[in-house]
Amino acid sequence: MLGLFDKSHKIKGTVVLMPKNVLDVNELNSVRSGGVGGVVSGLFGAVADVTGQVVDTATAILSRNVSFKLISATSTDAKGNGKVGKETYLEKHLPTLPTLGDRRDAYGIHFEWDANFGIPGAIYIRNYTYDEFFLVSVTLEDIPNQGTIHFVCNSWVYNFKDYDKKDRIFFANKTYLPSATPGPLVKYREEELEILRGNGTGERKEHERIYDYDVYNDLGNPDKDVKLARPVLGGSSTYPYPRRVRTGRKATKKDPKSERPASELYMPRDEKFGHLKSSDFLTYGIKSLSQTLLPSLENIFDSDLTWNEFDSFEEVRDLYEGGIKVPTDVLSDISPIPVFKEIFRSDGESVLQFPPPHVVQVSKSAWMTDDEFAREMIAGVNPNVIRLLKEVPPQSKLDPTLYGDQSSTISKEHLEINMGGVTVEEALNGQRLFILDYHDAFMPYLTRINALPTAKAYATRTILFLKDDGTLKPLAIELSKPHPSGDNLGAESKVVLPADQGVESTIWLLAKAHVIVNDSGYHQLMSHWLNTHAVMEPFAIATNRHLSVLHPIYKLLYPHYRDTININGLARQSLINADGIIEKSFLPGKYSIEMSSSVYKNWVFTDQALPADLVKRGLAIEDPSAPHGLRLVIEDYPYAVDGLEIWDAIKTWVHEYVSLYYPTDAAVQQDTELQAWWKEAVEKGHGDLKEKPWWPKMQTTEDLIQSCSIIVWTASALHAAVNFGQYPYGGLILNRPTLARRFIPAEGTPEYDEMVKNPQKAYLRTITPKFETLIDLSVIEILSRHASDEIYLGERETPNWTTDKKALEAFKRFGSKLTGIEGKINARNSDPSLRNRTGPVQLPYTLLHRSSEEGLTFKGIPNSISI
Repeated sequence: MLGLFDKSHKIKGTVVLMPKNVLDVNELNSVRSGGVGGVVSGLFGAVADVTGQVVDTATAILSRNVSFKLISATSTDAKGNGKVGKETYLEKHLPTLPTLGDRRDAYGIHFEWDANFGIPGAIYIRNYTYDEFFLVSVTLEDIPNQGTIHFVCNSWVYNFKDYDKKDRIFFANKTYLPSATPGPLVKYREEELEILRGNGTGERKEHERIYDYDVYNDLGNPDKDVKLARPVLGGSSTYPYPRRVRTGRKATKKDPKSERPASELYMPRDEKFGHLKSSDFLTYGIKSLSQTLLPSLENIFDSDLTWNEFDSFEEVRDLYEGGIKVPTDVLSDISPIPVFKEIFRSDGESVLQFPPPHVVQVSKSAWMTDDEFAREMIAGVNPNVIRLLKEVPPQSKLDPTLYGDQSSTISKEHLEINMGGVTVEEALNGQRLFILDYHDAFMPYLTRINALPTAKAYATRTILFLKDDGTLKPLAIELSKPHPSGDNLGAESKVVLPADQGVESTIWLLAKAHVIVNDSGYHQLMSHWLNTHAVMEPFAIATNRHLSVLHPIYKLLYPHYRDTININGLARQSLINADGIIEKSFLPGKYSIEMSSSVYKNWVFTDQALPADLVKRGLAIEDPSAPHGLRLVIEDYPYAVDGLEIWDAIKTWVHEYVSLYYPTDAAVQQDTELQAWWKEAVEKGHGDLKEKPWWPKMQTTEDLIQSCSIIVWTASALHAAVNFGQYPYGGLILNRPTLARRFIPAEGTPEYDEMVKNPQKAYLRTITPKFETLIDLSVIEILSRHASDEIYLGERETPNWTTDKKALEAFKRFGSKLTGIEGKINARNSDPSLRNRTGPVQLPYTLLHRSSEEGLTFKGIPNSISI
């Protein structure tokens, strides 16, 4: 057939790219307080003014300065590698198509081609210009016997001298296992992976795309202050941790094992999109908050300590009902930044006003009820900690040689008072008792935490009873502290029972607050940061190092890593760093991330799968006759009910996709890239746990399907469930306090008398004060948002991600199934018999509703951990 086209033939192509321009978040990041506002507003104005100039200038600059060469997938040179065609250049700028999206420009290009060259399978690109540009795609049209060939690029391309005068390579959107790679492309496939792996030495540079591993040794800043020193997490049995991307920065002077902080952290260049995505303005907002707003607010509080207290619940509600006045200069630097427009307004005077959190949009006081306190354990922002109680009293797993007797003091008599005639034995046998248990997580750290300037906290256990109507009822809260004479002497505990009258009702409300303070810290550090953000980064690194873009598993997983390395780097700079936002506004303070290392010791990859998690916590029983093969112990468990449908949809999609390329277990075993990927993800990425027996061996198709399903679930639905409800529930600090500053007052003390006379003031003096509230709310308001360019589960950035029709059909079925689940969620939320779906606050559970609009929506499952 090719003989029909022996004559030289011009192949027409279209190149879509985005030139670097003035609106670059990376440049904004270098702006310090004092100039942010003017610069930002100036830049936003500049965009409108120069749009036409940018196109003309870019065309002039790029036309003869960006070259392309085709690489054949079917014809070889003398060395057996794919033939490389003649160099050609960008031509004229094409009219902007509406499908291109914001700031994308299309250019024409033509390639010389003849039949002897064969079918193009890759393309070389060389950038001779000074500035980098973002290459979106290259499309070749009218290839004889092939039609159109798509190259999905999505990569920054720097001047060729930055690449040691080598060309960048991009592959067509075909899919090949390593053993099935066309011979002419084998060398190119292997060379590209070698570049991405790097050599493991030296400090990484901005333009590089190297993925490598390192420990968390950059959270502290001992050179600035010895109090800012933090332990190295990872690489030891004392502080095990997942690995992060290696940057290779120099060591601090005072601790040779720690890296110096940097204003700009290295991350592989294509993990950072600069000015091209609206989500970058969300992440930039966090950085601005840390660098600009936080110091400004601190100055206010340092000069007026009385300003740091709320005196009534009404004053807390003023944060979103009328706003609170702050000095004008506090907002002048930060208010022009887009993400803050809803929070900060200035109409003659500077006012800080937050959007109303969902939890109080219907009722101002329903958050205080016992029903809502319990419901949020199964339909709140941290719904995967509660577990079945199997014995009374509950037991501790802490080492008694280190911590003495940590047995619970909760008795059957405490519980049966409020069980309506049901005995504890009957309730245990009927699987009707549950526990929210933070005792063992907090107790080893409490002596140190309570030595911090303002912390006065307990380790808590909460026992709950499943009522006949399917809702949960709290029966008792145990508040424990280490023995004052030493941790090894056991715990001092008190049990608080429900009450709705007099001072006992205030003590009960304070006990619930202490539980939520434990829950808030555990949620942010473990359920959210550790179990989604931190554990995913090693898989993202290993995937880029060992799976070619041509590999089917790369194509499956790549969308689920989008922005994760970027947001994790930002977290190390501004959120989880020493004296950063998390340490300032959550209970564990300087021990926050160290505590997450302690929890990581017991992390199990396979338990990240929702069915395994539910069974492990005693919330589900394997039953082949039940939906999804599980019978839920709490039938109306919104997170589990919705989550199992999403899990099954993910696993079905992964199974269908994987089966297209791996018909047998032998195919998995013989895939060299796949085996290298898994080995390194386990042995390096999660190296501190590499000897654990629960790791899948990656020897069967089921190993591969289950492992990929867990990665997709963790990056998408699990993260959505623990992230996008943060502001809807926690935007009311009364409902989800993050700090505890007082123990329950003892009778005969001034604090006790205050509690009797003014319960609201006693509550407010116990929980998060005003400064830390403003910081907490500002952060979770950003974290709970969706960007305008969010890509949700069941969607792809481009329809051209693969040429495989069967894969595309399976993916379409996946999207349709997710749409169907949305309808089921809406129907359940409208069913009045399912009382846990909305609860006393009348907030329907929608966190696992797949699609969403932009902003604070309390729903939406993005493909990846992108915020």
